[in-house]
Amino acid sequence: MSKGFIHKISYSTIVKSLKHINKYFYKYRWRLILGVIFVSISNLFGVYTVTYVGTAIDFIKKVISHPSPSDYFYYHMRMFAFTIVGYAILSGFFLFLTRQTLIVMSRFIEYDLKNEIYEHYQKLDNAFYKRNNTGDLMNRISEDVSRVRMYIGPAIMYIVNTVITFALTITVMLAIDVKLTLYVLSPLPFLALSIYYVSERINKKSTKVQEKLSDITTQAQEAFSGIRVLKAYGREKQSQDQFEKESAEYKKRTMGLVKIESLFQPFMILLIGLSSIFTIYIGGTQVIRGVITFGNIAVFIVFVNRLTWPIASLGWVTSLIQRAAASQKRINQFLETVPEIQNNQPEQTPIRGRIEFRNVSFTYPDSGTVALQNVSFVIEPGQLLAIIGKTGSGKSTIASLICRLYDADSGQILIDGKPIEELNLANLRDQIGYVPQEVFLFSDSIANNIGFSINKDKQDRNAIEQAAKDAVIYSNIIEFPDKFETIVGERGITLSGGQKQRVSIARAIIKAPHILLFDDCLSAVDTETEEEILNNLKKVMTGKTAIIISHRVSSVKNADTIIVLDDGKVIESGKHRDLLEKQGAYNELYKMQLLEAEQTNETP
Repeated sequence: MSKGFIHKISYSTIVKSLKHINKYFYKYRWRLILGVIFVSISNLFGVYTVTYVGTAIDFIKKVISHPSPSDYFYYHMRMFAFTIVGYAILSGFFLFLTRQTLIVMSRFIEYDLKNEIYEHYQKLDNAFYKRNNTGDLMNRISEDVSRVRMYIGPAIMYIVNTVITFALTITVMLAIDVKLTLYVLSPLPFLALSIYYVSERINKKSTKVQEKLSDITTQAQEAFSGIRVLKAYGREKQSQDQFEKESAEYKKRTMGLVKIESLFQPFMILLIGLSSIFTIYIGGTQVIRGVITFGNIAVFIVFVNRLTWPIASLGWVTSLIQRAAASQKRINQFLETVPEIQNNQPEQTPIRGRIEFRNVSFTYPDSGTVALQNVSFVIEPGQLLAIIGKTGSGKSTIASLICRLYDADSGQILIDGKPIEELNLANLRDQIGYVPQEVFLFSDSIANNIGFSINKDKQDRNAIEQAAKDAVIYSNIIEFPDKFETIVGERGITLSGGQKQRVSIARAIIKAPHILLFDDCLSAVDTETEEEILNNLKKVMTGKTAIIISHRVSSVKNADTIIVLDDGKVIESGKHRDLLEKQGAYNELYKMQLLEAEQTNETP
């Protein structure tokens, strides 16, 4: 009855959400089958133990009524004791095997599910990560997966155990006396109604609890990541107050869930008490009439207590299933998200480095910001293109489109004459050395951060050191106590802005790609260091296609071609000298920066 009822309420609200887990049940089907077999055997020996208790009681009564030799009595009592203990040990042993199959299976599925989610995260594009916060992403792969595991392991184990316990126990009880069995089991329909009433409310409240937990995780993650900004503006108290407010709401929602769940336990204790009363009263009358024996009453009482935990666990298991369904629904939302950037070419495609933009336009989908309008240019392999313009002119968007972090709305981007969409995505990005405007370093050693762009087995200390020298960061690194093994801290917090940029440059050039993209990566270094880095990069960029994006004329003046962007449009293009002669936007920018440099030099 309990199994059928749970299936009924889960058909519309649970099965659809948890359907994703079925493939893992099939993968570990032999563990699941063995677990069911072991729990069945364990319960079978448990039933044998109880029935022998009844037989022992009837034997004792018979001996009391008709005395027999003491040796005969003690012999049979020893046999009863050994048999009962033996069955109990076997029941416990097979229960141990049940846990070793079903619970271990849940851990395996938890491992697989986390890896599936993480792998899917890697496939999703930039637009997805802009729409979703980090705390929510972390919560779904940790807390939500843990709740699903509780359904896969303990919940399923107790459901199977409950069904088999009921089947075996009720079969024996009916064989003893039908009338007494019906009286003992009469409280169960009330239990079913209580589950029906509470389960939907548990599901709704569980979803709200998980949503609020994601909010708390997000706020904590942002506070820890931006702790320097919080301290700089003295906003620690405001951050703490906001966290307390979110925590209070989480506590409120959790307590609402706990109050509903707490209704199960006292109600079930009442039902068990009623079953015990029926057993003693109805059973007593049946004994008086000679229908059953004293041992049968003892068996019923033990069976009622044996059913106590399976009945009591129904509320807990129902709660686990409802929470798991709510969590798996949240997980499915991400797993069902299709990346906007698709790899349409499974085969590797060699890349020489010719890049052509043909009337490319792009608007950011979430904000609606028009970034590029009919942009066209060509870079031949081995050439250096420089892109310059004021903030928000669309410079970084060009780099993102070349890396295919986004697809253009209109126009074409061609790599070696082929549309970029027809190239193998992994191979394309593998052939690009990209230094983004916002530098990100991992909480690892400097050596591992520089060598991140190449496989671990191909990392060479000499190559790492040479890349650091080319990026003009080597002298800073060797001054650290641990040199290249210095841990840079989360997001490279222990390094200055200029040092982080140069480590990022070293990370890009060590992989020796065919295309190099430098997106305003020298903004935090002084002009002298900038000049040294650019001179080193000339050697590194030999034979490679390179794009330097900058707002400084000093960074782009030696490029083969310079394009000037304004409001997403190419307003000028040519070499440094030609652009100066045009007396246009580039010339004005050059004069402005020249004047700023002179004023800086005159400052004491």
